[in-house]
Amino acid sequence: MNALDSISLADIQAARARLAGTVLHTPLVRFNFPQAVADIYLKLENLQPVGSFKLRAAGNAILGADRTRLADGVWTASAGNMAQAVGWFARRLGLACTAIVPDDTPAAKLAALQRLQVKIVPLPFADYQSIQRNHAHPGMPGLLIHPFADPAIIAGDATLGLEILEDLPDVDAIFVPYGGGGLSCGIASAVHAINPRVKVFAAEVDSGAPLTASLAAGHPVVVPYAASFVSGIGAPFVFPQMWPLASRLLDGAFALGIAQVAEALRLQVEWNHVVAEGAGAVALAAALSSKAGGRKIVCLVSGGNLDTNKLVTILQGGVP
Repeated sequence: MNALDSISLADIQAARARLAGTVLHTPLVRFNFPQAVADIYLKLENLQPVGSFKLRAAGNAILGADRTRLADGVWTASAGNMAQAVGWFARRLGLACTAIVPDDTPAAKLAALQRLQVKIVPLPFADYQSIQRNHAHPGMPGLLIHPFADPAIIAGDATLGLEILEDLPDVDAIFVPYGGGGLSCGIASAVHAINPRVKVFAAEVDSGAPLTASLAAGHPVVVPYAASFVSGIGAPFVFPQMWPLASRLLDGAFALGIAQVAEALRLQVEWNHVVAEGAGAVALAAALSSKAGGRKIVCLVSGGNLDTNKLVTILQGGVP
């Protein structure tokens, strides 16, 4: 059996205990927009110490690892948020940390890595994705903290599902941004184990929406990809390790336009004073588009690490 198919409720509860006192139980707040098509709630992972949900995943993987495996430090291949989370824990534990990032990583995320004293190695996007696919890169010492395709990572992400059900037991649907798939599959693992009635949907941006296309086709397909301000999600393909899990656990996937995501981001700022990065607004964009029904919907605000100049453009009605 694929190890990623064996993530249990016990694994998720153990991750939550491991992260207690370090990772925030983030607020779940009602979206205040009066024209909302449903009763929408925002799960504010942008309030974590590094500004994203990745702290859960990185913490569970690092804190759960044998200390001997950490002797040479840790490294990851991340567009910024996982790298920040790994760097945050590495600094707390006195570990060396390296992050391989795509060469179009936003400046705000690079600056955050520098503040955490993370060694940054930029690579072209295709080479960066190859590392995520192969779980290896020549000459990299230490323990790889994969950004999504690892049982410890997914179990850490899944703790969000426990919190949502505790704070809103009668939730009907949860919209989750889909990048590598660890977050959406983790939440679905937790939620379906406790309440199979709740639907979990993936939200992508249509400049790179392989899961939406693959689910429609019934098998993995390759799609066109173009970089956008919605960094951290979007790819030409679904990672092979994640397809069995995503196709089994998720109730559907929806692709949103860049302008729709920018509008959702602007509405979050104007009506809830919540600043999100592009990926952190794509779930709300899906909910506002009436892509799926549901009386009570939770949207994952996965992160808030957005360049200030891009935020200004969006608030002025533009699309960066």
